[in-house]
Amino acid sequence: MKFFVNEKCIGCTLCASICPMVFSMNDRGVSEAIESEVEPAFEETAIEAMNSCPVNAIEQH
Repeated sequence: MKFFVNEKCIGCTLCASICPMVFSMNDRGVSEAIESEVEPAFEETAIEAMNSCPVNAIEQH
């Protein structure tokens, strides 16, 4: 399972706070997801972060 943060991101940091193993803030002040597949142990938390995004900027691939 992979995640992608699209251009809707407003940089609220919520996803990085919920799941820092998958999401982090970049130097442009918006979130980005790790490029690799998410480890099964982190999938549930990554989905929680995706569902918590206030602008639906996180996509699952």
